[in-house]
Amino acid sequence: MNPAAVRRFAVRRLTLGDFRNYAELRLEPEADMLVFTGANGAGKTNLLEAVSLLVPGRGLRRPRLGELARQAPGVPDGQSGGHWAVAARIETPAGLSDVGTGMAPAENDGGNERRTVRIDGETARSQAALADVMSAHWLTPQMDRLFQEGASARRRFLDRMVFGWDAAHAGRVAAYEQAMRQRLKLLRGARPPDTSWLAALEETMAAKGIAVAAARLDVVGRLASAAAEGWGPFPGADIELQGDLEGWLVGGPALAAEDRFRDALAGGRGEDARTGRTASGPHRSDLCVRHRPKDQDAALCSTGEQKALLIGLVLANARTRAAAEGGVPVLLLDEVAAHLDESRRSALYEALTGLGGQVWLTGTEIDLFRPLGGRAEFYSVADGGVERLR
Repeated sequence: MNPAAVRRFAVRRLTLGDFRNYAELRLEPEADMLVFTGANGAGKTNLLEAVSLLVPGRGLRRPRLGELARQAPGVPDGQSGGHWAVAARIETPAGLSDVGTGMAPAENDGGNERRTVRIDGETARSQAALADVMSAHWLTPQMDRLFQEGASARRRFLDRMVFGWDAAHAGRVAAYEQAMRQRLKLLRGARPPDTSWLAALEETMAAKGIAVAAARLDVVGRLASAAAEGWGPFPGADIELQGDLEGWLVGGPALAAEDRFRDALAGGRGEDARTGRTASGPHRSDLCVRHRPKDQDAALCSTGEQKALLIGLVLANARTRAAAEGGVPVLLLDEVAAHLDESRRSALYEALTGLGGQVWLTGTEIDLFRPLGGRAEFYSVADGGVERLR
């Protein structure tokens, strides 16, 4: 694959204001391989987090909005009451786009944290609009336990990939979750609940929920072949999406699945009111992954094997996106090289270079990235500042 011919997303300018440990920063990357090195706590991950906020969701660390604001000396974390801003010029398959997101001071909004999003000078109705102009996926050290933790983290991992294939997916997920919260509030509130309002909420949940499940199934189907192949020392994986809705969709038409889900919601009102949880829906689905060469569930694999599987899935998504001309996402790889042996590091760098997309890599030791000499821009991160190394 010729990297120069690949449709992709890339950050061509990043500007930060009062974000984490950065009072102000402006980066204008020229290369597609970017390496940031520095001591722990210098702010390397903060740079990746800033980019991760340019797609729908809460970013790679999922903090409260106030925790992203730069802290004044002596003020406890998350209590600055200040504001922060992240802005970027993004190269997309459709051309350049200017995107910004941030939080205004709390006192300007009745004391509530409020995140705003602007795209090409216009204020977006919600952060779901970011999926139209930016695509990014990431791996962090905290994700090394993805296969051992609850299903919600795996759903988020999958949804970040789905956003790239289907920009409307973010809006459907948000609409479904909002309707689900409102339904539970109604069920646990005044008695008897307003049945007509319940029915309207369940109608929304049925329509949006089936659409969410269908989009996830579509992407899992697209990735299955590339994921099964693996990539060098990164093993192939068998992937499957499991859940009630997915079973209904595989077994019949979408309209029939929507009817079944609506009936299940209506029939489960009493139990859902008692438990405070919605018993069925796309919020309970799980991405199941098996180590293909060993025919073993990922949760039972070693830590190294699990990390290799994760990297393999991210590469499979990027490779499939490139082949489909859908736009290779920006990859944010935090400390990904630290626990890979030399052969896997070399294979990873070759794979990333071959994809033709933009990659942001962090690490404490610059020597781990020496094989990228001549192919990457190297930056030193320290004390809230970033300096390009020549």
